[in-house]
Amino acid sequence: LGIPKTHALDAACVGAFGWLHDWTASTLTIKCTGRGNYQRTRLTKYGFPRGYLMRQKQVRGFQTGDIVKAVVPSGKKAGTHTGRVAVRKTGSFNIQTDHGAVQGISHKHCTVIQRGDGYGYHLTPTIHQLKGGAGQAVA
Repeated sequence: LGIPKTHALDAACVGAFGWLHDWTASTLTIKCTGRGNYQRTRLTKYGFPRGYLMRQKQVRGFQTGDIVKAVVPSGKKAGTHTGRVAVRKTGSFNIQTDHGAVQGISHKHCTVIQRGDGYGYHLTPTIHQLKGGAGQAVA
């Protein structure tokens, strides 16, 4: 068919079809991430306690799994960071972005974009946006 080899395009080509159009569009990838853990005590492999989790799931209106946008005006971590948040009791959060984790972002700089619903969302770029698009395998 002369189209690049990707998981989404392979799935679109399964079975009988007449014509494949708009195959350069971005693909939304959804991954199950869960909503937390009921267990409040971490155990060693022998069953002894080795650490304790927070008793509440929300901190200052944020919960682990929320998608947030943090605008940090100054300092070592200055800039705009968007991604999944992991909360701490102190109000200093970790944000998992597309470029890696950013640790120690204050709750004062964060704004909720989407509440955590147990899934992680990632927009796979179009074929033209991929680096080295000419070197892609062709189906």
